[in-house]
Amino acid sequence: MRRALRALGRFLARQPLGAAGGVIVLALVATAVFAPELAPHGPKDVRFPAYMPPGAEFPLGTDHLGRDILSRVIWGARLSLYVGLASVAFGVTLGGLWGVVAAYFGGAADTASQRVVDVLMALPPIVLALSLMAALGQSVNNVILALTILLTPTAARTLRSLALSIRESAYVEAARALGCSHGRVIVLHVLPNTLATYIVLATVNVAYAIVVEASLSFLGLGAPPDEPSWGAMLTAGTQAVEAAPWMFLFPGLAISLTVFGLNLLGDAIRDITDPRLRGGLG
Repeated sequence: MRRALRALGRFLARQPLGAAGGVIVLALVATAVFAPELAPHGPKDVRFPAYMPPGAEFPLGTDHLGRDILSRVIWGARLSLYVGLASVAFGVTLGGLWGVVAAYFGGAADTASQRVVDVLMALPPIVLALSLMAALGQSVNNVILALTILLTPTAARTLRSLALSIRESAYVEAARALGCSHGRVIVLHVLPNTLATYIVLATVNVAYAIVVEASLSFLGLGAPPDEPSWGAMLTAGTQAVEAAPWMFLFPGLAISLTVFGLNLLGDAIRDITDPRLRGGLG
């Protein structure tokens, strides 16, 4: 316990911005987990007056359908975190494994896989996401699928470059000389040494996935309209800027704060895990 507290104290001293980002992320996670208890009303309840300004009864006001914006922002945290974590869990993990295995074996398989990565990365991400959602249709699971396809090639390219240097290291050559199978070498020697980069990629791409999901919902191609998506709330807010500016203000603040916190935390993790940056002030 004392050792953990000392480590936390060193982290706070060396990475104050990262600690602030961690607090924001923890608040986001707590809001998502306890959304049913924190939200004063249901996110889809339409029994209240429309365009009610922020006040004692509705701290963030109501929207054009009479739904409580505070409740929708809270439930939107759950949806955004679910989409971000699920898409990163699939996209970065699959892409990382793809890149590591291709780099380890090399040859024609590696060359062919990199040409596939080149094709996917040549397409503008938002255009590819819009095309996928237009083909798949509106649903939260389809958003996760589209984001998985977006994240996979980037993770594959990043971890492949790292695995290429690990493959030539002395301990990998020693494991091969001792007769270890390819699978054993990859699992025990290559993958563990890519973990730090994987964690940084995952942290940063959660923020990216949240922004893309909000963008798709803003354009009407993300989550269904009745779902409490921050992007869809921004769309409704832009249609009532003069009558109810709070409709787009609070979802926009939620997106900005979430992305800000995740980026701060990701930078701190990068500084800690990269030996060249461990002396940084954060």
